Amino acid sequence: MMDLCLLPFNSPSLIFIQVCRDPRWGRCFESYSEDPKVVQALTEVISGLQGEVPAKNKGTPFVAGKNNVAACAKHYVGDGGTTKGINENNTLTSFHGLLSIHMPPYYSAVIKGVSTIMVSYSSWNGIKMHANHELITNFLKKTLRFRGFVISDWQGVDRMTDPARKNYTFSLQTGILAGIDMIMLPYNLTEYLEDMTKLVKTKAIPMDRIDDAVRRILRVKFTMGLFEYPFPDPSLADQLGKQEHRELAREAVRKSLVLLKNGKHGDKPLLPLPKKATKILVAGSHADNLGYQCGGWTITWQGLSGNDLTQGTTILNAVKATVDPATQVVYSENPTTGFVKRSGFSYAIVVVGEPPYAEGFGDSLNLTIPDPAPKTIKHVCKHIKCVVVIISGRPVVIEPYVGVIDSLVAAWLPGTEGQGVADVLYGDYGFSGKLSRTWFKSVDQLPMNVGDPHYDPLFPFGFGLTTEPAKKQ
Repeated sequence: MMDLCLLPFNSPSLIFIQVCRDPRWGRCFESYSEDPKVVQALTEVISGLQGEVPAKNKGTPFVAGKNNVAACAKHYVGDGGTTKGINENNTLTSFHGLLSIHMPPYYSAVIKGVSTIMVSYSSWNGIKMHANHELITNFLKKTLRFRGFVISDWQGVDRMTDPARKNYTFSLQTGILAGIDMIMLPYNLTEYLEDMTKLVKTKAIPMDRIDDAVRRILRVKFTMGLFEYPFPDPSLADQLGKQEHRELAREAVRKSLVLLKNGKHGDKPLLPLPKKATKILVAGSHADNLGYQCGGWTITWQGLSGNDLTQGTTILNAVKATVDPATQVVYSENPTTGFVKRSGFSYAIVVVGEPPYAEGFGDSLNLTIPDPAPKTIKHVCKHIKCVVVIISGRPVVIEPYVGVIDSLVAAWLPGTEGQGVADVLYGDYGFSGKLSRTWFKSVDQLPMNVGDPHYDPLFPFGFGLTTEPAKKQ
């Protein structure tokens, strides 16, 4: 999986690329493949951000110009394989396992001239990655010949101890000697400067280690042109939220939707939905909630509920914009059984899922969708034809409700472009997406990956029904 977030770095920005981060539970076997073509695809975004590195400069940090940004691959290395997928946990695997499963995206990232690499909060066989000299200095810098700079995660050095900052001077020394070149330091700048000065003056951190860090940071800054162009180009402001980019995002939504079920046993498919109907119901906690569509790391760290977070189109508004003008669209977030039965709806669209989260706040041992979503599904789908759209960052427990659902769609986190969901529900485009992870029946099965003896999924890895675009209505 790939995760992008924008972080200011003087002026042009750094783009952080999460090259292999698993949802809670399981390892990276399914969300990341050892197939060189897949690895190539995962890291192709680097060239899109930085520009295509010239053949003669392969393997060196490269940013094509002031309209490009420096990329940062994260989180180095193995945080997609932590025990039970728990954030900042321990990855238990051999050196061979680490190299064959978790390291390949970094081989490609270095060749593509990625400018920076961020270290993971997690540990490998009990050793904190922020303290791992063997993997940061010896393997990444010397063996892979990475010439950009290594940056810590947010307070990553502080959190090398439990509790955090228990011995900050020791943590700082250990992290820098391990090979970290830049410390992501949101707080306590004065303490950092005092401790760093002391460590260098006492030669606890040798000057050649400082020189190496400075050389690497300056190399990237010179490559980015920060000394010539220290501030953003204001003429680029109109690129933010540009319609062309929203259309591309809408296309991405259409292509990423996965159709898991289409029609009850013996019934004809429900999708694509007819645009012309007398009255339809749109229900569910996520139907008219842009913040829920976007998830965490949207404007704020954990994301928010509601429609005031950013600009975009909710699924409800997308449905209203898509159906025939004569079709009455009724929205009820959590309708009662009686309301559904007496209202004469032609069909219903139920949109439910997870609330926004980021990092450890999303850790879950049950992976259920919160109330009242299960009741909403039952109240609606037991009485009228319905399509259920799941908004989530990962597979969630849905098996208990599949029997009453006519059609089921995994929409993941469609972000601001809810219109992309309506595009496919109503057949302007066909379903084409496939599962990038196995969809389990019960969390008791986890971890479960293709090839495991107990592999018995609700929907297998790579599954996804397809549909053809509907004829014009």
